[in-house]
Order: sequence, then structure tokens, then C-alpha cells
Amino acid sequence: MQTLACVVGGAAFDNSTTMSPLLGCAVRAGFPSPADDHLDSELNLHRYVVKRPAATFFVRAEGDSMVGDGIYHGDLLVVDRSLEAMPGRIIIVALEGELTVKRLERVDDNLHLVASNPKFAPITLEDKDAHVWGVVTHVVHSLPGASP
Repeated sequence: MQTLACVVGGAAFDNSTTMSPLLGCAVRAGFPSPADDHLDSELNLHRYVVKRPAATFFVRAEGDSMVGDGIYHGDLLVVDRSLEAMPGRIIIVALEGELTVKRLERVDDNLHLVASNPKFAPITLEDKDAHVWGVVTHVVHSLPGASP
């Protein structure tokens, strides 16, 4: 199944004071250090992922064509319309009227939309009705067993 995108909404300016604690150290995937058990500052997640609120919106991914880039079915994607769609970036594009998420690549002087799942062939943009909606900047997804 191709990975499509369903618009969730815009990124309203967040002037709330709601903050979450931020550990003052990186979290190791190996043996934990007891000396690292302290808080350094507070983190407003919205301010972290939304750099330009007026140009940012959220979409929900549908499908499995981008699993190699860590984008799974149901993930929330943060999209910035102010960033330039350049080769190598993951973009949201209206292709023949349907929103999809793919990596933009240049192959033999032609632009292609490339899935990160090898089951899907690249899509050439030559002679296609394609309109870039924005560049994906962040992916939010739940880990297995973490959701209620």
C-alpha cells in the first residue's frame, strides 16, 4: 500500500505555558548511569517541532511505502510549507490530485518520488500533475504497546 497523507490541521501559534520536563542528559540505550538522574529544563514540544507556525501543518500517514524512513501507518507528520522541496528531502506532494509522502530524488536529470520500502518503484514526475505541499520535518508515532 502506498503511503498517502491525510491533512489533520494547521499548527496554531502556541503561547501556552504548558511545559514538560526535559532530562539534562541524553538517554542511553545501554546501561543507565545513576548520576544522570536530574532535570535540566522544561520543553514545550510544540515549540520544538514547529519552527514557523503560519507555514506548518500536520498530516497523518496512511500505508507502508515509507517504513524505511521510520514513517509508519497512522504516524503524525509535521510539514513545513516554507521549506524548499530539494532532492533528498521527504515531501508531501499532491500527485494527480492525491496527497502522498515520498522522498524527492533526482535520477538522470529527472525528478522522482521515491519510497523507502523496496516494494515500491520510483515515480517519475515528468508529465505528471504534481504540486508540493511542504517538507516533512518531524514524525510522531507511538511505540508498540505504549498506547492505551
